Amino acid sequence: MSGDPHLFPDEGARRNGTLALDGLHHMYWEESGQPDGVPVVFLHGGPGAGASPIHRRFFDPRYYRVILYDQRGAGRSQPHGETRDNTTPHLIADLEQLRCHLNIERWMLFGGSWGSTLALAYGIAHPQRCLGFVLRGIFLGRDFELEWFLNGLRVVFPEAWRQFREFLPEAEREDLLQGYRRRLMDPDPARHMPAARAWRDYESSCSTLLPRRPEVLGQSDAGALSLARLELHYFLNGMFLDRPLLEEIGRITHLPATIVQGRYDMICPICSADELSRAWPRAAYRIIPDAGHSALEPGILSALVAATEAMKFKF
Repeated sequence: MSGDPHLFPDEGARRNGTLALDGLHHMYWEESGQPDGVPVVFLHGGPGAGASPIHRRFFDPRYYRVILYDQRGAGRSQPHGETRDNTTPHLIADLEQLRCHLNIERWMLFGGSWGSTLALAYGIAHPQRCLGFVLRGIFLGRDFELEWFLNGLRVVFPEAWRQFREFLPEAEREDLLQGYRRRLMDPDPARHMPAARAWRDYESSCSTLLPRRPEVLGQSDAGALSLARLELHYFLNGMFLDRPLLEEIGRITHLPATIVQGRYDMICPICSADELSRAWPRAAYRIIPDAGHSALEPGILSALVAATEAMKFKF
């Protein structure tokens, strides 16, 4: 995908750093593009997936001031895979701390999958700090969406689901979250790494319309632990959302937005994007007819770049 003609060239990070969030967590961030450009922050998925250089390339570096960062416990942030003091309110506060650290008054938010959840939650908490939104693969953190991921996917991907389930001993297969919790939260790598790979492989196998290897999707062993452990942690706690996001969406529906959704997204089914678009009449809604969940599928990738280009005329 690095040579995809739809993406902007990667000019690298102009500067980067680590921000001390509290006595435990330190957050990696980096900045590229125009120093005086329109600020945009990229919110990665998972929770726990981390950001990567290709994510800079959704944005015109001559126009945008592009901020990438790794959320608590993910990517280059430390401690890696840490669940203590790791909740949605913490992540919202971290975004505000980063915004202030970079002397940004208002910024655009770009997020997919869990990144769309966090973008909406942040926007609802701080609407005055938002310029607009580009959202992909909508996930609203509701119970039925979690249940779909854990069990509903067997309707379409029975082989992948069976492998995910049968990783656990037979006696533990009726409660997948608790079975994986016993392993992913175990400090011994001999226990937690096989479970992390099994979780990663399940999600990866269901993420694209056509099969891709896990490493093609950027989910190598290096990030498998943070992805699996933090997703599990958030799933066990209802994504740490106090109220349904759609109940408070009116706080940001005056702002410009684009919603990009793969028709055959099995990780975050299209019904959530449909509900969000109906609640946000001003938002442009693009359904990609030949795509699943991954941002790097050609139709989704092209639509996301088109969305960041269209946003140039809305600020």
